[in-house]
Amino acid sequence: MQIRDLKLINFRNYEKLNLTFAKRLNLIIGKNGMGKTNLIEAIYVLALTKSFRTNTDSILINKEKNSLKIEANIKDLVVNNYELVLNDVGKKVKIDGTYALKLSDYISKINVILFSPNDLRIIKDTPSVRRKMLNIEISQLNNGYLKNLQDYNKIVKQRNSYLKTMNINGNASKDYLDILTNKLIDLGLKIFNERKNFIKLLNQEITDLFFKITNLNNLKIKYLSDYQDLTKEKLLNNYKISLERDLMFGKTHLGIHHDDIEFDLDGLNLKEYGSEGQQKNAIIALKLAEISIFYNKKKSYPILILDDLFSELDMEKINNILKILNQDIQTFITTTELDKSSNSYLKEAKIFTIEDNEVREVHL
Repeated sequence: MQIRDLKLINFRNYEKLNLTFAKRLNLIIGKNGMGKTNLIEAIYVLALTKSFRTNTDSILINKEKNSLKIEANIKDLVVNNYELVLNDVGKKVKIDGTYALKLSDYISKINVILFSPNDLRIIKDTPSVRRKMLNIEISQLNNGYLKNLQDYNKIVKQRNSYLKTMNINGNASKDYLDILTNKLIDLGLKIFNERKNFIKLLNQEITDLFFKITNLNNLKIKYLSDYQDLTKEKLLNNYKISLERDLMFGKTHLGIHHDDIEFDLDGLNLKEYGSEGQQKNAIIALKLAEISIFYNKKKSYPILILDDLFSELDMEKINNILKILNQDIQTFITTTELDKSSNSYLKEAKIFTIEDNEVREVHL
């Protein structure tokens, strides 16, 4: 999968921008605050309809403007035109001029894998951050997963609401709660199995990739879930056991909405025992592992975005990563400097510089 060109109107600091990209390497250079990350953010938003930097869509619109548009021609098996428009009415997406009825039908059409400095949160932060990462990546592979997840979250809200009703009204029927619990388990098992399979595939790749980057072995991802290898009958029994606590707090305490993952190196949790360098390299190994999974599923490589990679790692690690990348993977790398990049690497790249909201292609 390759982005041939990108057009932006009123996206962040870009009132109007048209760029054509190289099939493989695209290097974006500029000082902090010049708009490097804005550029790769636009690619990400076009793919996933959401930013990786903010949950507030309106922030993406250029100041004093009331709408934005992102458009790109992207080659997979064929070339398709993709367009996203955001305004005060909402968000709409088109493929070859035809509107997608639902965003969930659109997501998974453009596959993007992103590494950014903020991704260290995947290890350091709360379980919700790690679940979000899983949900984003699996949804790109299978938009049926996204629909199941949306339905599951609705059932959780309905169940929590009815638990509060039952707590207030002791005569409220338990039959409706049982219906909700059954639906919750059925959807939860589907989501659990998708996550379990995805993590299994990650573990088939991540150990070797982490070793190639760091010369350290035995990195594994552990999946932690209330649904771990349990039958529906066992889960129904667990929800019965938890019912008194659920009623007391008006909250569903069991389910895949509490899932977590753990990065272990030689059996030790990297969150607790790993250095920041090991944590960064583990996240990069995770992202690179996803490339193989996407290719095996889609028969096409995803677009790879490495935001501020050179400031995050030393030259040895960077060169190890660049050696891993397949020639067929279109890669975007943002950086503030060229000092850390090898001459052989630069010869293969299309280079853009950004200064004062102006993007220029340069030739070294």
